[in-house]
Amino acid sequence: MMDNSSGEFMFVLHGLNDTRTNRHIYFAFGLLIYIFTLFVNVTLVITIVLDKMLHEPMYLFICSLYINGICGATSFYPKILADLLSDTHFISYTGCLAQTFTIYWYCFCEFLCLTVMAYDRYAAICKPLEYNSIMTHQKVVKLLLFTWILSLLESSFGAVLTVRLPLCGKDIDKIYCSNWEIVKLACTSVIVNNVYGYVLMFSHVSQAVFIIVSYIRIIRASMQSKTQRTKFMQTCLPHLITLTNFTLSIIFDVLYARYGKSQELQAVRNILGMEFLVVPPILNPIIYGIKITQIRHRFMQMCSNMRKAVKYN
Repeated sequence: MMDNSSGEFMFVLHGLNDTRTNRHIYFAFGLLIYIFTLFVNVTLVITIVLDKMLHEPMYLFICSLYINGICGATSFYPKILADLLSDTHFISYTGCLAQTFTIYWYCFCEFLCLTVMAYDRYAAICKPLEYNSIMTHQKVVKLLLFTWILSLLESSFGAVLTVRLPLCGKDIDKIYCSNWEIVKLACTSVIVNNVYGYVLMFSHVSQAVFIIVSYIRIIRASMQSKTQRTKFMQTCLPHLITLTNFTLSIIFDVLYARYGKSQELQAVRNILGMEFLVVPPILNPIIYGIKITQIRHRFMQMCSNMRKAVKYN
C-alpha cells in the first residue's frame, strides 16, 4: 500500500486487533512499565558510572546490560503505546526497518553481554588468583566494544539482506516489526536471508554452549568452599535467571515466526512474543539490584541523596 501524501510504502500491524476494547487500560499499564523501566535502568547506570567503587569488570558488564535494556525498551514501547491510542496501526517502511534493526541489535547485544558475563564469572570463581591479570581494564574495554560492535554488524548485515527484497504484501501479523515477518512478504527467493538466519542461530547456540560449559565448571568450583558458594548465589544466580528467561522467550519467538500458524491465539502470541522486550529490561535491574550487595547499597544511597535534595529544595 502506498501512502498518498508521502508515497512511502506502509505496513499494517495486525497484532493489536483483539485489544481495542481495553486499549486505554493497556496504554496506562504499558506507559507505567516503560517509565519505571527507564527510571530504574537509568538510575543504576548513573550509580555505576559515578561511583568509582563500582568500576570493576562485573559491574561494568552489568551496566552494559542496563544500557542495552534501555535501548530494547525504547525500540518497542513508543510505537505500541501510540498504536494503543490509534484506530489504525500503520508503520512506514523506513520506520519498520528501523524498529527491526534496533530490536535485533538489542537481542544480539543482550546475548553477547550474557556470554561475556559468563566468562567473567568463570574467571572470578574458577581462577580467583589469576582474575586480576585475566580481566584487566584493557580487556574489559575490548570485551565491551566487541559486544556492541559485533551485535551492530550482525543487525546491519541482516538489515541489508532485507532491504534488497521486493515486497508483495503489507500485512504483518505482530504488534511490532520483525525481520522474518518482512522477509515472508518478499516476492523473490529468500534463501540468502534464510541461510543467514541459520548462521545466526548456530552462532548464538554456540554462545549458549559456551555459557553452559562455563557454568558447569563454576558450579563444580562453587561446591568446594562456602565462600565460593556465597559468591555463586550473589553474582551467578541472577545471571542464570536472566539468561534462562531471555533464551526461552527468544526461542519461542523465533520458532513461532518461522513455523507457527497465524491467526491463532493472538493474545498468547502477543504476550510471549513481546516477553523478551518487556521482562529483561525490567527484571535485570531488579534481580541484580537485589542480589548484588554493592549495587543495592549504592543504589539506596543515591535514592536517599535524591530525596534529601528534593526535600531541601
